[in-house]
Amino acid sequence: MADTLNSTDARENMAEVLNRVAYAKDRVRITRRGKEVAAVVPIEDLELIERLEDEIDIREAIKALADVRKHGTIPWEKVKKDLGI
Repeated sequence: MADTLNSTDARENMAEVLNRVAYAKDRVRITRRGKEVAAVVPIEDLELIERLEDEIDIREAIKALADVRKHGTIPWEKVKKDLGI
């Protein structure tokens, strides 16, 4: 089976796709009308992506808090006035 399947082939061979992903740790890209739209990946890959996203979110939150400590906050009334609401 190829590493890329169109959505019809993926649907017709879903059990095989899942077995390749679960046991062989393959990654399978799914296309629709020639465009990649999804991927079936091992759960370990997804968990790694989620951990990386969490780490990025934490770093951005730390930066935002440091910015607030350095520059302070903007009063809600000023924000509403600036936005015209």
